[in-house]
Amino acid sequence: MLEKKEHLYEKAVLVGLITQNQDEAKLKEYLDELEFLAFTAGATVDKRFTQKMSQPDSKTFVGSGKADEIRNYIKENGITTVIFDDELSPSQLKNLEKEMEVKILDRTNLILDIFAQRAQTSYARTQVELAQYEYLLPRLTRMWTHLERQRGGIGMRGPGETEIETDRRIIRDRISLLKEKLKTIDKQMSTQRQNRGKMVRVALVGYTNVGKSTLMNAISKSEVFAENKLFATLDTTVRKVVVGNLPFLLTDTVGFIRKLPTQLVESFKSTLDEVREADLLIHVVDISHDSFEDHINSVNQILMEIGAHQKPMIMVFNKIDAFAYEKKEEDDLTPSNRKNISLAEWEKTWMSKSKYPTVFISALTKENFPEMKKMIYDEVLKIHISRFPYNDFLFEYYDDEEN
Repeated sequence: MLEKKEHLYEKAVLVGLITQNQDEAKLKEYLDELEFLAFTAGATVDKRFTQKMSQPDSKTFVGSGKADEIRNYIKENGITTVIFDDELSPSQLKNLEKEMEVKILDRTNLILDIFAQRAQTSYARTQVELAQYEYLLPRLTRMWTHLERQRGGIGMRGPGETEIETDRRIIRDRISLLKEKLKTIDKQMSTQRQNRGKMVRVALVGYTNVGKSTLMNAISKSEVFAENKLFATLDTTVRKVVVGNLPFLLTDTVGFIRKLPTQLVESFKSTLDEVREADLLIHVVDISHDSFEDHINSVNQILMEIGAHQKPMIMVFNKIDAFAYEKKEEDDLTPSNRKNISLAEWEKTWMSKSKYPTVFISALTKENFPEMKKMIYDEVLKIHISRFPYNDFLFEYYDDEEN
């Protein structure tokens, strides 16, 4: 507990670039998310630095003038950590650390650190450790000299505590060992999935912090850990659920995020297998977030990458209790924008736009839960009937709750 309190006082600054592929508005959105990531890891953000460049500088990511500005600011304000929004090359990390003389992290390292904090089971810890070592391997020299000077804090958990004399050969041996360990566990988990029989499998998917675990708890009446931080859930949770009188398996999975480190996609292969092998996906979206449509696109992209994009799906727009908008005056003739579109207008848009069954709910207050549960029931029943064509007469929907 003392260690966690200490981390909460880490002072950080954020750094990002405006490029031809990323305008100022998009960068602000990414830096907002990066700040939430930093908060989740245990840091407070003191200031943001941005620069417009056609491409990142190969030596220090930002230009020399901006690097001087950042260096002067961190010295004058007692900043301990500088966090970059994009993944830095080993040479950029080395140069920046030498120039700034503080801890340098990129988005990948920050996400890996949060995963290291959140991993609870032996399996999740093994997955995270593998991802960390694969990230550290090309940066070994830089990280080890850094650790000699300053240990602990964000980005330094897990394998960061390895002794300074550890060399690349030992790290590669450790990576091989972890991969073999994960292969064994993957086989065991695959066997477990096969042993679940022919019961319909439903998986909750979505961007991180959209309320999947809260929804899981509400539907399954279980107590999956849920918190208003990114990546609150890492370990896959499977519960047997009965809606009406129709049983199925419901899985809560790790949240997705933009710029998800490739090391994590590979390390969490078995977790993603739960999505790949599901019969039905429930795509949970935070309708109260300004960038919810971008989040939908990011999740769909990852689903496509893992070969799960053609599965039956239900779109569940969550957090309608937190939705807010700026109402236009009746005589206001300016075009509508994202900030003054009402919830009713979003519902109308997505009900007609989505090719999937769509519902707007609050997992917290259980508003519109009966509609959602009936929707889930109908979709699960379709799959069940296709699997057991002579048993459909056994099922008749009824809502066993007042909500």
